[in-house]
Amino acid sequence: MSIFRRASRLGASALAVLLMGISQAVSADEQEAKNLLKAMSEYMAKQKTISLDFDSSLEVVTRDKLKVAIANSGSVTMSRPDKLHVVRRGGFTDAELFYDGKTVTLFRKDENIIAQTEISGSIDNVVEELRNRFHRVLPGADLLSENIYEGLMPPVKEAKDLGSGVIRGVECDHLAFRADDYDWQIWIAQGDRPYPIRYVITSREVPGSPQYQVDVMNFKTGTQVAETDYSPKLPASAKKSDLSDLKGVDEIPDHYTGEVTNEKKQ
Repeated sequence: MSIFRRASRLGASALAVLLMGISQAVSADEQEAKNLLKAMSEYMAKQKTISLDFDSSLEVVTRDKLKVAIANSGSVTMSRPDKLHVVRRGGFTDAELFYDGKTVTLFRKDENIIAQTEISGSIDNVVEELRNRFHRVLPGADLLSENIYEGLMPPVKEAKDLGSGVIRGVECDHLAFRADDYDWQIWIAQGDRPYPIRYVITSREVPGSPQYQVDVMNFKTGTQVAETDYSPKLPASAKKSDLSDLKGVDEIPDHYTGEVTNEKKQ
């Protein structure tokens, strides 16, 4: 055997070993990402009472291809299985949502308008009903689920553990996931309280790849959570509206109507 053929075979063997090592590393990396997400999901499911503050940023691409971000802040207080209070304030609205186990109340404080509907069941059921029946989406609703892992993982094609990151002084595990037409990332606090600190969704198929981001602050559980009345005290002067018709409570302001395109790349 010539020296050149032997070198070639040795090179091929070395490459095979290298590729096998890369393949195993990728597989371990993917499994670790799934394990970390599942641990967060299980921790969150065990917390019966949760409160948090949030900042959200929704990027939209206008028809003249200008990408802009719409910023909101708010808070969430929840008591499983069927109590929820959400506050959201932005430059164009000041709204609250209450769910007491029987009735969903949406109150636009700045306009003194309320809308109510009867819904029963878990918080998960309320989120689903609001999205499907009334086209109302709660900020970061994926993170309120009783089983975050089962809610997020089915469309996932790839998963990566990207190591550590630090957000507002908290060291986090940084995970990235890919589905068919969108990517998402999550940063999870390290330690014995693995709660989500940042959640980012990127729409790959929309021109400009706009993102939706939720940042979680002041995360509390159990006895740390202040007592909350989930039945709203509404002003007698409040005007009534149907839930589907109540304007100015979504994250995209009304005056953006007709300006935003969500068309995918052809």
